[in-house]
Amino acid sequence: MARVTVEDCIEKIDNRFELVMLAAQRARTLSSGAELTVERDNDKNPVIALREIAEEMLDLEEIEESLVKGLQKYVEPDEPDEAEMDLLSAGDEFSENYIPNISATGDELAEKTSSFDDNVNEEELKEDS
Repeated sequence: MARVTVEDCIEKIDNRFELVMLAAQRARTLSSGAELTVERDNDKNPVIALREIAEEMLDLEEIEESLVKGLQKYVEPDEPDEAEMDLLSAGDEFSENYIPNISATGDELAEKTSSFDDNVNEEELKEDS
């Protein structure tokens, strides 16, 4: 088993912070079941990740991309296609009758509700009781 050091890996990745981030991401993927590109030799996942980096067995851009995606908090919403837009606009036509008039004053709302109460049939109320 060849001993791996940070100095071996720093030749491949100049920035130590980036090296640690990429090695940690690779160690996570190894622990989730990714295939090894080097022999395990009774090493733990972080050591295996560093050995893979030192031996240039990995696509570092792919690891970096998965790391960035894993850390992103903002996910861009999908643009709805035409069929979805048609459904959304059809739903607006039906729901606009049920949207209350927020700009109405208290007196206007009282008039609307009293006219609604006048239209209620007293016989229907007795039947419900």
